[in-house]
Amino acid sequence: MCGIVGYIGHPSASREHDALEVLMEGLRRLEYRGYDSAGVAVVADGELHHRKKAGKLANLAAELEERPVPSAQVGIGHTRWATHGGPTDLNAHPHTADEGRLAIIHNGIIENYAELREELLAKGVEFRSETDTEVAAHLLADVYRTDGEQDLTRSLQLASRRLEGAFTILAVHVDHPDRVVASRRNSPLVVGVGDGENFLGSDVSGFIDFTKEAIELEQDQVVTITADSIEITDFQGEAAEGKAFTVDWDASAAEKGGFETFMEKEIHDQPQAVQDTLLGRTDASGALVLDELRIDPEELTQVTKIIVLACGTSAYAGTVAKYAIEHWCRIPVEVELSHEFRYRDPIIDEGTLVVSISQSGETMDTLMAVRYAKEQGARTLSICNTNGSTIPRESDAVLYTHAGPEIAVASTKAFLAQITAAYLLGLYLAQLNKKLFSGQIKDILADLGEIPGKIREILDGAEDVKELARSMADATSVLFLGRNLGFPVAMEGALKLKELAYIHAEGFAAGELKHGPIALIDDGQPVFVVMPSPMDRHSLHAKVVSNIQEVRARGARTFVVAERGDQAVRRHAEVVFEVPETQPVLMPLLTTVPLQIFALELASAKGYDVDQPRNLAKSVTVE
Repeated sequence: MCGIVGYIGHPSASREHDALEVLMEGLRRLEYRGYDSAGVAVVADGELHHRKKAGKLANLAAELEERPVPSAQVGIGHTRWATHGGPTDLNAHPHTADEGRLAIIHNGIIENYAELREELLAKGVEFRSETDTEVAAHLLADVYRTDGEQDLTRSLQLASRRLEGAFTILAVHVDHPDRVVASRRNSPLVVGVGDGENFLGSDVSGFIDFTKEAIELEQDQVVTITADSIEITDFQGEAAEGKAFTVDWDASAAEKGGFETFMEKEIHDQPQAVQDTLLGRTDASGALVLDELRIDPEELTQVTKIIVLACGTSAYAGTVAKYAIEHWCRIPVEVELSHEFRYRDPIIDEGTLVVSISQSGETMDTLMAVRYAKEQGARTLSICNTNGSTIPRESDAVLYTHAGPEIAVASTKAFLAQITAAYLLGLYLAQLNKKLFSGQIKDILADLGEIPGKIREILDGAEDVKELARSMADATSVLFLGRNLGFPVAMEGALKLKELAYIHAEGFAAGELKHGPIALIDDGQPVFVVMPSPMDRHSLHAKVVSNIQEVRARGARTFVVAERGDQAVRRHAEVVFEVPETQPVLMPLLTTVPLQIFALELASAKGYDVDQPRNLAKSVTVE
């Protein structure tokens, strides 16, 4: 949700960074996590200096230009996605306490903040903001003053025990200019390991310019970083350990690469994302080998039901997974919205495999649903794009996508990579259960291997989609129709348009049209239709052509995404966007792409920021 970065170092002959330089660069890379406000705090010459401004990071940069802070070697920075309290200067982080000597930043939601606030008010504390974070700041200051030892690390251990909910907290204090202290529960935190300097971040993007060596923090841990040391404990003060890893991508992977926006770059990254997700998944004989799965294959053969947990775009990837896995494996699959799952008393037994899908691996709704599933005895498997994140760590098994960092808030390449990983999982289960012959699996994998090149064809021939989008900049409503595997694609197309262009958009199962939604059709209503292949085994092609005729008869403008060579649909559509042929079950990897391009181009024509849509954040780390 929010972006957090911390830094401490000391000048040396080989390396010298000013804290503010590191903080601002880290915040720039983390701004996708929230951009309602931003702030920094540094400790220099025995004083705490902080600046914060509502709005995007550029506002903070302007404030620092007007009111500079001294050069420093220790500091913390924050970019906010507002939860408690609106996006104002006062509610922005950092929050200070202990007469301006202590500063903290926070990601998450502290659920018992009201109780703690009343307790602190009774002690005479005066609050200036509407945030739960300021409550945490004054709680930490109160512990620091009353504990007796006045040790910042110990004080954060004690304060963290009293907090409920989800939080990552970073703190600095003028009494301890040689350290940054942080704690985490249900919220992401990674340590960056440097030479004569160390870093903290919500994810590795916060320090990728300075180091690729990192340590994952586990649940309920406190870390103290100095320029030369990293000390990890639990909330009780007992020594603990994190997990070291090396980041396998560099800073340039998080840059725009010559494109106008990150989203445009990431749409064009999709062939590579699919290709990299497929890489190294087979052995010399061509059989699937998913080394990341830590579940005994024998246990997977006992699976009688699969539940997919996800939110937003990932839920649509899960719906594609449902169609594919049921088709190949004959195992029933349910797709659940994570935030609804544990509140409806779901039926789980020892034969249930729960598959969670999350780009960030930190989606709080999904994380809590995974924990609930584990409590009920289910096996859990995560499909995730972020190495070392919480959901994969807490799942029994993980299948990583390899899409690289996705910076734009609206997901594109992660979506196709998730679908690709879901196909691999389905084929692997079919291989274990002998539901498909080895030759069939090899044929499907061969067709999957051709998908990156076919996506490139779509990208190279996308000018018609862009022209249409630019011509529709004044549209106020767009509908999307699809059947079977086209249905989740239609829903994803509608979601992208809502996210980016802020207009009414809905995705419907085309067969549902006559049961109510057709009332929305009026003269000139734009309708996108995702066509099944004319070779589809269900003979749905003719039925969807009938749906097109139904809406055209009521004045709709119809724009159709169809397989190349589908002549039957041309006389029923105003515009046809062709995609290359592939197996019908793999078609979502292709039919999604024109809808992404359409949403991007229409929103750009309206002058909107497609990388950072209003009210959204990349990683939703609160429930």
